[in-house]
Amino acid sequence: MYRYDNFDRQFLSDRNAEFRDQVARRLAGDLTEDEFKPLRLMNGLYLQLHAYMLRVAIPYGVLSPKQLRRLAEVARRWDRGFGHWTTRQNIQFNWIELVDTPDILDSLADVDMHALQTSGNCIRNVTADPLAGAAADEIEDPRVWAEILRQWSTLHPEFSFLPRKFKFAITGALEDRAAVLFHDIGLRIVAGPGGSRGFQVFVGGGQGRTPYVGQEIRGFLDQRHLLSYVEAILRVYNLHGRRDNIYKARIKILVNALGIDAFRQEVDAEWERIRDSVTDLPDSEVRRIRAHFSPPELPQRGQQADVFAGRRESDPAFARWVRTNVVAHKKADYAIVTVAFKEPGRAPGDVTADEMETVADLAERFSADELRVTYQQNLVLPHVARADLIALYDALGGVGLADGSQDTITDIIACPGLDYCNLANARSIPVALAITERFKDTKRVDEIGPLRLNISGCINACGHHHAGHIGILGVDKKGTEHYQITLGGSGADDAAVGSILGRSFPAEEVPDAIEKIVDTYMDLRRNGESFLMTQRRLGNAPFKEALYGTR
Repeated sequence: MYRYDNFDRQFLSDRNAEFRDQVARRLAGDLTEDEFKPLRLMNGLYLQLHAYMLRVAIPYGVLSPKQLRRLAEVARRWDRGFGHWTTRQNIQFNWIELVDTPDILDSLADVDMHALQTSGNCIRNVTADPLAGAAADEIEDPRVWAEILRQWSTLHPEFSFLPRKFKFAITGALEDRAAVLFHDIGLRIVAGPGGSRGFQVFVGGGQGRTPYVGQEIRGFLDQRHLLSYVEAILRVYNLHGRRDNIYKARIKILVNALGIDAFRQEVDAEWERIRDSVTDLPDSEVRRIRAHFSPPELPQRGQQADVFAGRRESDPAFARWVRTNVVAHKKADYAIVTVAFKEPGRAPGDVTADEMETVADLAERFSADELRVTYQQNLVLPHVARADLIALYDALGGVGLADGSQDTITDIIACPGLDYCNLANARSIPVALAITERFKDTKRVDEIGPLRLNISGCINACGHHHAGHIGILGVDKKGTEHYQITLGGSGADDAAVGSILGRSFPAEEVPDAIEKIVDTYMDLRRNGESFLMTQRRLGNAPFKEALYGTR
């Protein structure tokens, strides 16, 4: 991971001192809330329903055990003993006192962490494949370029006050695990002529009120031109993006209003104009940053195949965990393990201080001191020797974290909803808990197979409901909380926006509705089809008939 130097640490110290003064002025009444709002948002501080919420940046989802322990300390000392993993690979603390925020930020700065640009109309936390640097299908580690984008965009004078928030995602693998097609700019590292590497560039993706799948603006961009090209995109957006209507301010609206070809012409013209004046990153600087992401030394361990096979045979829960939560590593005798926080009774994404400390210990013991946050609100241990999988599973089981639910119907993405957020129309957490309880039979979940279910408490889509195979959206219906269901979305390589089934349901009817949808799929699937395959083959008609009695 990138390691801060003296410049980075002095920068954070100065920035935190500035915010400490701003907080003091707000507490003294010298700043009104309207005057303070843009200042706090630039430092990741939101005012929600019941308290302030602090969103801490975890660039491209990478954490050290030391940093995770500090987050546990923040949760225990200044919150209510827990945090909440977000879909941008960050963490939120939902019960923060304003007076404490300067001390929290100083505490985070001690371990090279901050909350800059986790809110506001700027370039937000750059996200990446959570398996980066470890995945067997990786072409190149995308974290190098995510870090380059992070440094370039932090307090960028031209792009700190964009028409609306702006999000990057980058992947360097054959499989898209970063949902790049649902971002303002999505980047895929691809092979070019003569063994070169470049980027396939997508623009105009996003969810919210008007969801769009990103469109290709450039099939191959040489890596050395990354910064000048994305600067050209951002300049076109900054110039033409709507500032008179918050609902039409995202770049996706501009791209779709102009059309991708006209937008590309604007960008190419701007790029041609600035390429000689905007300095792309020198090779020496790329090499310096790349050195921070050298793979850890992983000793040859062997796999203990007989012991492993015996445990899988004798322990169905272990076998299920291996099947759902363990994937291939670049090194054959290592594996990548997902620690899921999705068992019954837990709000999706919530993590306690004790659990953070436990997983930090396990990362030191089993995963070369590395952790990753996923946009599915889980954690990843990226470098686990296969010989250690049994010991790791037993250790996780001892603290209730050996849940084998990855990419199943109970691995739900959900926003905090109306329990916390003043933008929400409905609660997300109770609905997620009710569905998890309904599908607590692991045998049935295994029979259902891969199924992505996402829940958002409002149209802002922080729970990625548009990209769920089954999506649930909270809506306000004459002052009561109702939930609209969509089918057919995906955030993967086959990215798509889900389509609405029909009328919404009150909260108490949602689990029954989901169960009917699942039962319909089980009755109609062919030859082991996944839910998404069946839905795309048949469309929504049979599911609509099952729910509403009409096609």
